Amino acid sequence: MEAHHQAHGQAQGQARYPAHWEADVVLADGGTAHVRPIKPDDADRLRAFYSRLSDESIYFRFFGPRPKLSDREVTWFTNVDYSDRVALIATIGTEMVAVIRYDRIGPSEAEVAFLVEDAHQGRGVASVLLEHLAATARENGIGRFVADVLPANMKMMAVLRQAGYTAESRFADGVVRMTLDLTPTETSAEVTAAREHRAESRSIARLLTPGSVAVIGASREPGGVGQTVLRNLLAADFTGPVYPVHREVRAVAGVRAYPSVTAIDDQVDLAVVAVPADSVIDVVKECAEKGVHGLVVVSSGFGETGPAGKARQDELASLARAYGMRVVGPNCLGIANTDPAVRLNATLAATVPGRGRVGFFSQSGALGTALLQRVAQRGMGISSFVSAGNRADVSGNDLLQYWEQDPATEVILLYLESLGNPRKFTRLARRISKRKPIVVVKSLGMPKSHSAAELGLPDTALSSLFEQAGVIRVDDLFQLFDVGQLLAAQPLPKGPRVGLVTNSDALGLLAVHACAGAGLDPRPPANLGAAAGAAEFGTALADLLASDEVDAAVVIYMPPIPVRSDEVAAELVRVAEGSGKPVLTTFEGHHGMHPALGPLPSYAAPEEAVRALAKVVRYAAWRDRPAAVPPELDDADTGRARRIVEAALDGADSTVEIDAADLLACYGLTVWPAEPVSSPEEAVFEAERLGWPVVLKVAGREASRRAGTVRLGLSGPDSVRHAYEEFTARFGADVQLAVQRMAPQPAVPTVVSTIEDPAFGPVVSFGLGEVTARLLADEGFRLAPLTREDAAGLVRSIRAAPLLFGEYGYPPVAVGELEDLLVRVGRLAHDLPEVARLELDQVLVGESEVVVLASRAVLRTPQAPRPDAGPRRLV
Repeated sequence: MEAHHQAHGQAQGQARYPAHWEADVVLADGGTAHVRPIKPDDADRLRAFYSRLSDESIYFRFFGPRPKLSDREVTWFTNVDYSDRVALIATIGTEMVAVIRYDRIGPSEAEVAFLVEDAHQGRGVASVLLEHLAATARENGIGRFVADVLPANMKMMAVLRQAGYTAESRFADGVVRMTLDLTPTETSAEVTAAREHRAESRSIARLLTPGSVAVIGASREPGGVGQTVLRNLLAADFTGPVYPVHREVRAVAGVRAYPSVTAIDDQVDLAVVAVPADSVIDVVKECAEKGVHGLVVVSSGFGETGPAGKARQDELASLARAYGMRVVGPNCLGIANTDPAVRLNATLAATVPGRGRVGFFSQSGALGTALLQRVAQRGMGISSFVSAGNRADVSGNDLLQYWEQDPATEVILLYLESLGNPRKFTRLARRISKRKPIVVVKSLGMPKSHSAAELGLPDTALSSLFEQAGVIRVDDLFQLFDVGQLLAAQPLPKGPRVGLVTNSDALGLLAVHACAGAGLDPRPPANLGAAAGAAEFGTALADLLASDEVDAAVVIYMPPIPVRSDEVAAELVRVAEGSGKPVLTTFEGHHGMHPALGPLPSYAAPEEAVRALAKVVRYAAWRDRPAAVPPELDDADTGRARRIVEAALDGADSTVEIDAADLLACYGLTVWPAEPVSSPEEAVFEAERLGWPVVLKVAGREASRRAGTVRLGLSGPDSVRHAYEEFTARFGADVQLAVQRMAPQPAVPTVVSTIEDPAFGPVVSFGLGEVTARLLADEGFRLAPLTREDAAGLVRSIRAAPLLFGEYGYPPVAVGELEDLLVRVGRLAHDLPEVARLELDQVLVGESEVVVLASRAVLRTPQAPRPDAGPRRLV
């Protein structure tokens, strides 16, 4: 046995430490921990961990008493080869709190065991470690875990059974042998997503519902950042104790101050940090020592200042997470919660809107104050508010998880400058939008590292992906609040038919034109005249709302001389109440929630009301569609496709370009062969072999983007020779030409492609293949894999889509077959992350079939796992 230990110890010295296995994770109670592979220098950490274990935990792990680990055992446990023997540990601060390991016992089977410190049991540590160990095992070719468990060890059996993998168990010789098939399943994915949701939601709840708050850096200096936050906390009447922290003064704003957060006698749940940037790390360490749950860092001087500041920011985030704390900021405005049981205003903004149904996230700290003021001016309320600033840790994705389960939040508004994990955002948004609308204003100043443009995707791709997820994207902050106030106050419309009531012909006409331009179906306006009062408006609105031909109503009240406007407002509220249909107004030019109008939102102009309504109509239609999942493709041969990719990449240093015909065949798609020719007679020979009529075309990936590179319908040898001579005269004797069978006509040329984006993962794009469509970048996008509904939406998302449906003199074509092709291409892109780019150029869509004329794929070994793939981790 000793020789065996020594051999493995020597092997460990040569092993590569897999840094990509490291991760910060959120635990079930909202705290954080760090997961990483064990190392030889963890020996003392392992001994200390073991010394804190109860006799019961040791007995369950080793099936007997073992008061301490011998030096030989410590060496054995801390020296692994990261392949046949792997161990991961969870640390909080500098202490190890859990360990999980596997030892290979067969080509694809390993024995698994784990230990969690008693003080941290019940926090979900073992579950998240099992997720990460399973991922490392699959990476090393292990497909099955076995574990021998004592019957009384119910906690370990529960962790293994509840992982979502296919599990079997049998009892023999006094132990339960459990076997887990590590093949990811729909159930295991659902389990992971559910745990992620609960953990991240609780981590934000700990920030927004603290029992106590410390303001670190709260000085007596008037207008100082720390004192401003302190005074705002006090002015909001926060329901818990507030502790100013300052090294020198005894009191701030009449409240006793403490020289450090560790000097505070009671528990501190939330710390607002307002000290100079170079002092923040020391403060974080003090907060870790105190056991603070979360930090709001309003201090500037971090990532926004350059590389040195970014390094300081990364250190802040990693240190805080290592000690179990989430961080909002740095360089942020702060957080607020209007719940009467909390009344938290830990922001730099003196004005925080009252209680409402809207959860509001702003990445910008600088804009935060102005945004809150605008919300308050409009009479809108909020449930909670977070300004993430540089977003070192807490992001919009975290807030989505929290607001999804927050009963006080019914509408979510996001002002985003970047998307840290866009694929996760769209996954969350697609689920949440079915219950709660999400409205996003996306700044065009998004850093390139987070943008869709990094691999050539235009900004329109972002709009397409938001649309796929049911997210309402608006152009500016005015529209953000226009749409938000409508969603928060009114029911969703059942359709696009809009009834109009007005006292002005001109404004009514503007509303009609605005509806038509926004894709709504306006009814002729009911013009009541300038002198109309409450009775007239009430009757007209009641008639519209009672009509089966009206889904929503816009009321325009702009009298030349306002008389008894409160009576009109009251009558509108009375009639609208209980109708189940949304009612919007343009009421005396007021913008926001008019006090007299109650829940009826008002807009300064009819066009603004119509624009907001159109956004909500499209969202309501998306929400009414049943949720779908990508279809299973019974004829897909993913194994063969993977072997093709692996063979092509074998020995390659970077990227490899291949003809994608064989790859597409694995997914049930056929590419028509194009035979290269180098002489007129060779062209005639191939034409006769393929069968007349044929096409002669210029080969090469750029040829389809140029006019005059194809000769169609060549029906005899002379026509082929003539076309060949024409091309060589035009493009030169060395031009590459190919002969291909003539596809059925008429047909619409289209282009289908995929791209493996570092932020979004696999994305499918679609557009027409004509030169004009290419020049206008008329292209739609969807994340892969695609549902049937995604494919249908993608086809219809381009401006030229009517050409596929029999308009403008074109015959209708086989759109159903085109949608099936898109689903198959999306599945290929999803299954094979090595496919960096796939192009089907062109795809001819005829009246009864779809023909792929050419394809190519660019392959590349992935440098990192896909975003939002694998076990849970904070990014």
